[in-house]
Amino acid sequence: MPQTVRPEVLDFLATRRSASALTLAAPGPSAEELSALVRLACRVPDHGKLTPWRLIVLETAPKAEFAARLEALALAREDTKAAAKLAKLKTPPLCVAVVARPQLSEIPEWEQLLSAAAVCTNLLYGATAMGYGANWITDWYAYDPDALKILGLEAGERVAGYILMGSPKEAPLERVRPDPESLVTPWSG
Repeated sequence: MPQTVRPEVLDFLATRRSASALTLAAPGPSAEELSALVRLACRVPDHGKLTPWRLIVLETAPKAEFAARLEALALAREDTKAAAKLAKLKTPPLCVAVVARPQLSEIPEWEQLLSAAAVCTNLLYGATAMGYGANWITDWYAYDPDALKILGLEAGERVAGYILMGSPKEAPLERVRPDPESLVTPWSG
């Protein structure tokens, strides 16, 4: 495939913003659009071709059930703060959990986890390029062992991110970005 200059992609990257999860409403991506997003998500660097990730789609009733079970878990612990944080999960019409599942391999686990993070990025960028709002979150239920059981994770799996998608009710706000020049150090040997 020939490489060509794509200024529209550069413009997209220069202006991309995450939408607040609490502003995402129906409709979300259709089944066909989600299928396209999954194909795009799989086009990430994957040293060793291990596919060290999988996707769990949560929408409509299953997403509501997942959130309800997480809320019951938080409230059983009398953790109302954790229960309140579930609004970000409950509000958008679609959530894709990107699950990192490092494989036993000569490829370092770190590289495999980075590949899973790249899947998150492609889903985020793909949904945004389709005109949807998208947000990449983790929060407590990405790390809590009981929450991971509810999600159905297997031993050795971790949540790389929950990618929330929907139609934004308001334009995403710009945020302060780091000064690129302050982050670059020329190597001098």
